[in-house]
Amino acid sequence: MRSVTFSLFLVAASVAADTFTEEDLKRWQAEYEQVVQKGEKLFHSTLGTNNVSCDQCHPNAANTHPETYPKFQKQLGKVATLREMINWCLQNPLEGKPLPLDSEAMIALEAYITSERRGVPLAPGKH
Repeated sequence: MRSVTFSLFLVAASVAADTFTEEDLKRWQAEYEQVVQKGEKLFHSTLGTNNVSCDQCHPNAANTHPETYPKFQKQLGKVATLREMINWCLQNPLEGKPLPLDSEAMIALEAYITSERRGVPLAPGKH
């Protein structure tokens, strides 16, 4: 009986945890959109030493496929995350420095790329 009661408590707690006010949702969406806009600016700027930007290979984040990460990435020789691939691109085609994986710039780039690919089904591991 105790485990059933505890299970019901967990279900009730998870439902309550997923209840948000309209004000919360609007504020969170606005903050997300600000980060996406920062990422878009970064994506269209030169982040390396050779005056190349991400959009020269990936116009509007096309062909970035964030919905397929993590996946085996031939350039890295391992299963990698989108953030690791962003850093590979920064270091190689752009001839720049990698970003800390938890930096505001990395999160903004990832948010922009993911936003541009919204609506595409999640398919991790697909190349």
